[in-house]
Amino acid sequence: MSNNFLAPEEIAAVAAKSGEDKAKYSVVKLLVLGFLAGAFIALGALFDIRVTASIPAQWVSIKNLVGGAVFPVGLMLVVVAGGELLTGNMMTLPLALHERRIRITGLIYNWVWVLVGNLVGSLFVAYFFGVVAKMLTDTPYKEATIAIAVSKAGLGFGPTIISAIGCNWLVCLAVWMALGSKDIVGKLFAIWFPVMAFVAIGFQHVVANMFFIPAGIFVGAPVSWGSAIVEWIAAFIGNAIGGWLFVAFAYYVAYRRNRLKDSAAGVAEQSETGAPL
Repeated sequence: MSNNFLAPEEIAAVAAKSGEDKAKYSVVKLLVLGFLAGAFIALGALFDIRVTASIPAQWVSIKNLVGGAVFPVGLMLVVVAGGELLTGNMMTLPLALHERRIRITGLIYNWVWVLVGNLVGSLFVAYFFGVVAKMLTDTPYKEATIAIAVSKAGLGFGPTIISAIGCNWLVCLAVWMALGSKDIVGKLFAIWFPVMAFVAIGFQHVVANMFFIPAGIFVGAPVSWGSAIVEWIAAFIGNAIGGWLFVAFAYYVAYRRNRLKDSAAGVAEQSETGAPL
């Protein structure tokens, strides 16, 4: 009986091919799937607030654990149902770039349009479900949403970058392991634990914060849009470092760099001996 999961070196090959494919998607496809992914992550964040808002503040560890346990539904929907999430693409596209499957222009193209889609999807859920549907406008949900927005916007540029590195290290590992599973149950468990960890720890996720901070602003948080944008920039930088350096580059060096060198050497040897290529 064959294994229902891939070895790490096999996951690296799948992730690189995924990054190559994503760089070729049309703008419309990236925007639609980006919108869905942003909305899915926002729904997970909304779920988090709705189940933790009434937990007493002194039970902070329990509150963080419960929120972490429900938030992963967003990434589960992205991976299984389909979506383009910027933070996951901060691992797959760089891996394809290191393997010279794509150019830097392909990476930028994907990230820009996915970022736009993610932002629109996040704002859609924050406004229409959070405000119009009144999911966040009453106590205790309003108070919890405002507290989260103020906390995230006030963290500081440097600390947000460092926190975001830890976040996307875990998120990209969740995506990495999900790519390695051949069945849905395996994918869900692969996603659940790393994402639960980043939420319970309190790390910063740029797409999730595209929901949390605007939702707080919509219900009265004393946070400016300028502060929100600065926080998103810091979270973007940290998430990119976490996904690219600590996952994509690390596993490229571990599993793909020597393989590509050996392959290039083999081609050169065949060329020198006159063997058919």
